Amino acid sequence: MSMTQHAVPAVDTPPAPGRKQSDGRTRQRPLALRLLARPEVGVFLGAVAVLVFFLFAAPPVRDGSSMANILYQSSTIGIMALPVALLMIGGEFDLSAGVAVITSALTASMLSYQLTMNVWVGVIVALLVSLAIGAFNGWLLVKTGLPSFLVTLGTFLILQGVNLAITKLVTGNVATDDISDMDGFAQAQKLFASTFTVGGVNVKITVVWWLAFAALATWVLLRTKYGNWIFAVGGNKDSARAVGVPVTFTKISLFMLVGFGAWFVGMHQLFSFNTVQSGEGVGQELIYIAAAVIGGCLLTGGYGSAIGPVFGAFMFGMVQQGIVYAGWNPDWFKAFLGVMLLGAVLINLWVQRTATRR
Repeated sequence: MSMTQHAVPAVDTPPAPGRKQSDGRTRQRPLALRLLARPEVGVFLGAVAVLVFFLFAAPPVRDGSSMANILYQSSTIGIMALPVALLMIGGEFDLSAGVAVITSALTASMLSYQLTMNVWVGVIVALLVSLAIGAFNGWLLVKTGLPSFLVTLGTFLILQGVNLAITKLVTGNVATDDISDMDGFAQAQKLFASTFTVGGVNVKITVVWWLAFAALATWVLLRTKYGNWIFAVGGNKDSARAVGVPVTFTKISLFMLVGFGAWFVGMHQLFSFNTVQSGEGVGQELIYIAAAVIGGCLLTGGYGSAIGPVFGAFMFGMVQQGIVYAGWNPDWFKAFLGVMLLGAVLINLWVQRTATRR
Protein backbone atom coordinates (compact mmCIF):
# COMPACT_ATOMS: atom_id res chain seq x y z
CA MET A 1 0.00 0.00 0.00
CA SER A 2 1.50 3.21 -1.05
CA MET A 3 1.17 6.45 0.78
CA THR A 4 1.34 9.77 -0.99
CA GLN A 5 2.29 13.01 0.78
CA HIS A 6 0.39 16.02 -0.43
CA ALA A 7 2.18 19.33 -0.04
CA VAL A 8 0.12 22.25 1.13
CA PRO A 9 0.94 25.37 -0.87
CA ALA A 10 2.41 28.16 1.19
CA VAL A 11 0.36 31.27 1.52
CA ASP A 12 2.10 34.59 2.12
CA THR A 13 0.01 36.62 4.50
CA PRO A 14 0.87 40.29 4.38
CA PRO A 15 1.37 42.03 7.71
CA ALA A 16 -1.55 43.94 9.10
CA PRO A 17 -1.63 47.58 8.07
CA GLY A 18 0.11 49.91 10.51
CA ARG A 19 2.13 47.15 12.21
CA LYS A 20 5.95 47.00 12.00
CA GLN A 21 7.82 43.75 11.98
CA SER A 22 10.72 43.39 14.39
CA ASP A 23 13.38 40.73 14.58
CA GLY A 24 13.30 40.92 18.39
CA ARG A 25 16.99 41.75 18.67
CA THR A 26 16.84 45.54 18.82
CA ARG A 27 14.41 48.09 20.03
CA GLN A 28 14.59 51.80 19.40
CA ARG A 29 14.41 53.69 22.67
CA PRO A 30 12.49 56.96 22.86
CA LEU A 31 14.45 60.08 21.92
CA ALA A 32 14.09 61.51 25.44
CA LEU A 33 15.78 58.49 27.00
CA ARG A 34 18.56 58.57 24.44
CA LEU A 35 19.19 62.24 25.17
CA LEU A 36 19.18 61.70 28.93
CA ALA A 37 21.73 58.94 28.45
CA ARG A 38 24.20 61.60 27.30
CA PRO A 39 26.52 62.49 30.23
CA GLU A 40 26.17 66.26 29.75
CA VAL A 41 22.39 66.54 29.36
CA GLY A 42 21.49 65.98 33.01
CA VAL A 43 23.98 68.53 34.32
CA PHE A 44 22.87 71.03 31.66
CA LEU A 45 19.32 70.81 32.92
CA GLY A 46 20.60 71.13 36.48
CA ALA A 47 22.65 74.21 35.59
CA VAL A 48 19.62 75.83 33.96
CA ALA A 49 17.53 75.08 37.06
CA VAL A 50 20.15 76.60 39.38
CA LEU A 51 20.46 79.68 37.16
CA VAL A 52 16.69 80.22 37.06
CA PHE A 53 16.47 79.74 40.83
CA PHE A 54 19.05 82.42 41.57
CA LEU A 55 17.65 84.78 38.95
CA PHE A 56 14.54 84.94 41.14
CA ALA A 57 16.15 84.44 44.57
CA ALA A 58 19.01 86.91 43.99
CA PRO A 59 18.00 89.82 41.72
CA PRO A 60 21.61 91.18 41.51
CA VAL A 61 22.47 88.08 39.46
CA ARG A 62 20.55 89.63 36.56
CA ASP A 63 23.16 92.37 36.27
CA GLY A 64 25.84 91.88 33.59
CA SER A 65 28.73 92.52 35.94
CA SER A 66 27.39 89.94 38.39
CA MET A 67 27.13 87.33 35.66
CA ALA A 68 30.67 88.16 34.55
CA ASN A 69 31.85 87.55 38.11
CA ILE A 70 29.98 84.24 38.22
CA LEU A 71 31.60 83.17 34.96
CA TYR A 72 34.99 84.15 36.33
CA GLN A 73 34.53 82.04 39.45
CA SER A 74 33.33 79.17 37.28
CA SER A 75 36.32 79.46 34.95
CA THR A 76 38.92 79.14 37.73
CA ILE A 77 37.26 75.87 38.71
CA GLY A 78 36.42 74.77 35.18
CA ILE A 79 39.93 75.07 33.74
CA MET A 80 41.15 72.49 36.25
CA ALA A 81 37.97 70.41 36.14
CA LEU A 82 38.56 69.66 32.43
CA PRO A 83 41.83 67.71 32.74
CA VAL A 84 40.56 66.17 35.97
CA ALA A 85 37.50 64.97 34.04
CA LEU A 86 39.65 63.48 31.26
CA LEU A 87 41.69 61.69 33.91
CA MET A 88 38.50 60.33 35.50
CA ILE A 89 37.24 59.11 32.12
CA GLY A 90 40.60 57.34 31.91
CA GLY A 91 39.81 55.55 35.17
CA GLU A 92 41.92 57.58 37.63
CA PHE A 93 41.74 60.73 39.75
CA ASP A 94 44.26 63.11 41.29
CA LEU A 95 44.07 64.27 44.91
CA SER A 96 47.14 66.48 44.52
CA ALA A 97 45.58 68.80 41.92
CA GLY A 98 44.70 71.55 44.40
CA VAL A 99 48.10 71.94 46.05
CA ALA A 100 49.83 71.42 42.68
CA VAL A 101 48.30 74.74 41.59
CA ILE A 102 50.03 76.49 44.49
CA THR A 103 53.28 74.61 43.86
CA SER A 104 53.32 75.95 40.31
CA ALA A 105 52.66 79.54 41.41
CA LEU A 106 55.26 79.37 44.20
CA THR A 107 57.88 78.01 41.81
CA ALA A 108 57.39 80.79 39.29
CA SER A 109 57.26 83.52 41.93
CA MET A 110 60.25 82.53 44.05
CA LEU A 111 62.48 81.60 41.12
CA SER A 112 61.83 84.95 39.44
CA TYR A 113 62.12 87.11 42.56
CA GLN A 114 64.91 85.42 44.48
CA LEU A 115 67.15 85.04 41.40
CA THR A 116 66.11 88.41 39.93
CA MET A 117 65.15 86.91 36.60
CA ASN A 118 62.54 87.71 33.99
CA VAL A 119 59.22 86.30 35.18
CA TRP A 120 58.90 84.26 31.97
CA VAL A 121 61.82 82.13 33.15
CA GLY A 122 59.87 81.33 36.29
CA VAL A 123 56.74 80.63 34.25
CA ILE A 124 58.55 78.13 32.00
CA VAL A 125 60.30 76.40 34.91
CA ALA A 126 56.97 76.19 36.74
CA LEU A 127 55.46 74.48 33.68
CA LEU A 128 58.26 71.92 33.66
CA VAL A 129 57.81 71.29 37.39
CA SER A 130 54.04 70.84 37.00
CA LEU A 131 54.45 68.42 34.10
CA ALA A 132 57.09 66.52 36.09
CA ILE A 133 54.72 66.14 39.05
CA GLY A 134 52.03 64.77 36.74
CA ALA A 135 54.48 62.42 35.05
CA PHE A 136 55.67 61.17 38.43
CA ASN A 137 52.12 60.42 39.54
CA GLY A 138 51.38 58.55 36.32
CA TRP A 139 54.68 56.67 36.27
CA LEU A 140 54.34 55.54 39.90
CA LEU A 141 50.76 54.45 39.29
CA VAL A 142 51.67 52.38 36.24
CA LYS A 143 54.82 50.83 37.70
CA THR A 144 53.41 49.87 41.10
CA GLY A 145 49.80 49.16 40.24
CA LEU A 146 48.72 51.08 43.32
CA PRO A 147 45.36 52.86 43.27
CA SER A 148 45.53 56.48 42.18
CA PHE A 149 43.95 57.42 45.51
CA LEU A 150 47.05 56.27 47.40
CA VAL A 151 49.60 57.58 44.91
CA THR A 152 48.13 61.06 44.67
CA LEU A 153 47.34 61.24 48.38
CA GLY A 154 51.05 60.79 49.00
CA THR A 155 51.87 63.48 46.44
CA PHE A 156 49.29 65.77 48.04
CA LEU A 157 50.95 65.48 51.45
CA ILE A 158 54.44 65.92 49.99
CA LEU A 159 53.51 69.04 48.04
CA GLN A 160 51.61 70.53 50.94
CA GLY A 161 54.64 70.21 53.20
CA VAL A 162 57.11 71.34 50.55
CA ASN A 163 55.03 74.41 49.71
CA LEU A 164 55.07 75.61 53.31
CA ALA A 165 58.62 74.59 54.24
CA ILE A 166 60.44 75.92 51.18
CA THR A 167 58.48 79.18 51.15
CA LYS A 168 59.40 79.87 54.78
CA LEU A 169 62.99 78.85 54.14
CA VAL A 170 63.42 81.07 51.07
CA THR A 171 61.29 84.10 51.93
CA GLY A 172 61.14 83.91 55.73
CA ASN A 173 57.36 84.16 55.43
CA VAL A 174 54.34 82.04 54.46
CA ALA A 175 53.80 84.10 51.30
CA THR A 176 55.98 85.03 48.35
CA ASP A 177 57.19 88.55 47.60
CA ASP A 178 55.40 90.93 45.23
CA ILE A 179 56.70 90.48 41.66
CA SER A 180 54.55 93.13 39.96
CA ASP A 181 57.54 95.39 39.20
CA MET A 182 59.68 92.70 37.58
CA ASP A 183 60.56 92.32 33.89
CA GLY A 184 57.98 90.42 31.88
CA PHE A 185 55.21 90.78 34.46
CA ALA A 186 52.94 92.94 32.31
CA GLN A 187 53.11 90.55 29.36
CA ALA A 188 52.47 87.48 31.52
CA GLN A 189 49.60 89.22 33.28
CA LYS A 190 48.02 90.02 29.92
CA LEU A 191 48.09 86.34 28.97
CA PHE A 192 46.98 84.80 32.26
CA ALA A 193 45.01 87.44 34.18
CA SER A 194 43.90 90.30 31.94
CA THR A 195 40.43 91.80 31.64
CA PHE A 196 38.54 92.94 28.53
CA THR A 197 35.25 94.76 28.08
CA VAL A 198 32.13 93.40 26.38
CA GLY A 199 29.11 95.68 26.27
CA GLY A 200 30.41 97.75 29.15
CA VAL A 201 31.03 94.66 31.32
CA ASN A 202 34.54 93.63 32.39
CA VAL A 203 35.23 89.97 31.63
CA LYS A 204 38.29 88.01 32.78
CA ILE A 205 40.45 86.34 30.16
CA THR A 206 40.15 83.04 32.05
CA VAL A 207 36.56 82.74 30.79
CA VAL A 208 37.84 82.70 27.20
CA TRP A 209 40.59 80.20 28.05
CA TRP A 210 38.06 78.00 29.87
CA LEU A 211 35.73 77.78 26.88
CA ALA A 212 38.63 77.31 24.45
CA PHE A 213 40.07 74.46 26.51
CA ALA A 214 36.60 72.88 26.73
CA ALA A 215 36.21 73.00 22.93
CA LEU A 216 39.67 71.49 22.47
CA ALA A 217 39.02 68.72 25.02
CA THR A 218 35.70 67.89 23.35
CA TRP A 219 37.39 67.61 19.96
CA VAL A 220 40.11 65.39 21.40
CA LEU A 221 37.61 63.05 23.05
CA LEU A 222 35.27 62.72 20.09
CA ARG A 223 37.47 63.10 17.03
CA THR A 224 40.93 61.74 17.79
CA LYS A 225 42.56 58.38 18.37
CA TYR A 226 43.83 59.64 21.72
CA GLY A 227 40.24 60.25 22.81
CA ASN A 228 39.41 56.63 21.99
CA TRP A 229 42.40 55.55 24.07
CA ILE A 230 41.10 57.53 27.05
CA PHE A 231 37.72 55.82 26.96
CA ALA A 232 39.36 52.43 26.36
CA VAL A 233 41.78 52.54 29.31
CA GLY A 234 39.01 53.85 31.55
CA GLY A 235 36.63 51.08 30.56
CA ASN A 236 39.05 48.16 30.83
CA LYS A 237 42.79 48.71 30.63
CA ASP A 238 43.59 45.03 30.11
CA SER A 239 41.26 44.78 27.15
CA ALA A 240 42.60 48.07 25.84
CA ARG A 241 46.17 46.82 26.05
CA ALA A 242 45.15 43.60 24.26
CA VAL A 243 43.93 45.57 21.23
CA GLY A 244 47.06 47.72 21.04
CA VAL A 245 46.16 50.80 23.09
CA PRO A 246 49.30 52.32 24.72
CA VAL A 247 47.96 52.18 28.27
CA THR A 248 51.15 53.42 29.96
CA PHE A 249 51.47 56.44 27.68
CA THR A 250 47.77 57.30 28.02
CA LYS A 251 47.76 57.12 31.82
CA ILE A 252 50.94 59.16 32.27
CA SER A 253 49.89 61.77 29.71
CA LEU A 254 46.53 62.24 31.44
CA PHE A 255 48.28 62.98 34.73
CA MET A 256 50.53 65.40 32.87
CA LEU A 257 47.44 67.15 31.49
CA VAL A 258 46.33 67.69 35.08
CA GLY A 259 49.79 69.13 35.73
CA PHE A 260 49.33 71.50 32.80
CA GLY A 261 45.98 72.64 34.18
CA ALA A 262 47.54 73.20 37.61
CA TRP A 263 50.27 75.29 36.00
CA PHE A 264 47.80 77.45 34.09
CA VAL A 265 45.57 78.13 37.10
CA GLY A 266 48.65 78.74 39.25
CA MET A 267 49.91 81.35 36.79
CA HIS A 268 46.53 83.03 36.83
CA GLN A 269 46.57 83.27 40.61
CA LEU A 270 50.12 84.59 40.66
CA PHE A 271 49.57 87.30 38.06
CA SER A 272 46.18 88.27 39.49
CA PHE A 273 47.38 88.87 43.06
CA ASN A 274 51.16 89.34 42.49
CA THR A 275 51.91 87.06 45.45
CA VAL A 276 50.99 83.55 46.61
CA GLN A 277 50.03 82.15 50.01
CA SER A 278 51.86 78.85 50.46
CA GLY A 279 49.12 77.18 52.52
CA GLU A 280 46.35 77.57 49.94
CA GLY A 281 44.99 74.93 47.59
CA VAL A 282 44.03 72.34 50.21
CA GLY A 283 40.52 71.10 49.51
CA GLN A 284 40.34 72.45 45.96
CA GLU A 285 41.05 69.03 44.51
CA LEU A 286 37.68 67.87 45.87
CA ILE A 287 35.98 70.81 44.14
CA TYR A 288 37.57 69.85 40.82
CA ILE A 289 36.59 66.19 41.20
CA ALA A 290 33.07 67.13 42.28
CA ALA A 291 32.65 69.41 39.24
CA ALA A 292 33.66 66.50 37.00
CA VAL A 293 31.30 64.09 38.78
CA ILE A 294 28.42 66.56 38.62
CA GLY A 295 29.32 66.94 34.95
CA GLY A 296 28.56 63.27 34.33
CA CYS A 297 31.96 61.56 34.72
CA LEU A 298 31.75 58.24 36.51
CA LEU A 299 34.21 57.44 39.29
CA THR A 300 34.62 54.00 37.74
CA GLY A 301 35.96 55.50 34.50
CA GLY A 302 35.17 54.94 30.84
CA TYR A 303 32.25 57.36 30.70
CA GLY A 304 31.87 61.12 30.56
CA SER A 305 32.42 64.19 28.43
CA ALA A 306 34.29 67.50 28.43
CA ILE A 307 31.15 69.61 28.11
CA GLY A 308 29.55 68.19 31.26
CA PRO A 309 32.26 69.53 33.61
CA VAL A 310 31.79 72.97 32.03
CA PHE A 311 28.21 73.00 33.29
CA GLY A 312 29.35 71.43 36.55
CA ALA A 313 31.84 74.23 37.13
CA PHE A 314 29.20 76.80 36.19
CA MET A 315 26.88 75.36 38.83
CA PHE A 316 29.64 75.75 41.41
CA GLY A 317 30.28 79.35 40.43
CA MET A 318 26.57 80.10 40.29
CA VAL A 319 25.93 78.73 43.78
CA GLN A 320 29.06 80.29 45.27
CA GLN A 321 28.24 83.79 44.05
CA GLY A 322 24.46 83.38 44.08
CA ILE A 323 24.45 82.82 47.83
CA VAL A 324 26.38 86.05 48.30
CA TYR A 325 24.12 88.04 45.96
CA ALA A 326 21.06 86.63 47.71
CA GLY A 327 22.41 87.90 51.06
CA TRP A 328 22.44 84.45 52.63
CA ASN A 329 24.98 83.07 55.06
CA PRO A 330 27.94 81.90 52.88
CA ASP A 331 28.45 78.99 55.27
CA TRP A 332 25.63 77.30 53.36
CA PHE A 333 27.85 77.05 50.27
CA LYS A 334 29.37 73.71 51.27
CA ALA A 335 25.93 72.33 52.11
CA PHE A 336 24.69 73.26 48.62
CA LEU A 337 27.74 71.60 47.08
CA GLY A 338 27.10 68.43 49.06
CA VAL A 339 23.49 68.31 47.91
CA MET A 340 24.51 68.88 44.29
CA LEU A 341 27.18 66.19 44.49
CA LEU A 342 24.87 63.57 45.99
CA GLY A 343 22.19 64.45 43.47
CA ALA A 344 24.66 64.16 40.62
CA VAL A 345 25.87 60.75 41.79
CA LEU A 346 22.30 59.45 41.93
CA ILE A 347 21.50 60.91 38.51
CA ASN A 348 24.69 59.42 37.05
CA LEU A 349 23.73 56.03 38.45
CA TRP A 350 20.32 56.26 36.81
CA VAL A 351 21.83 57.46 33.55
CA GLN A 352 24.32 54.58 33.53
CA ARG A 353 21.52 52.07 33.99
CA THR A 354 19.40 53.79 31.35
CA ALA A 355 22.27 53.79 28.86
CA THR A 356 22.84 50.06 29.23
CA ARG A 357 19.17 49.08 29.23
CA ARG A 358 18.01 47.58 25.94
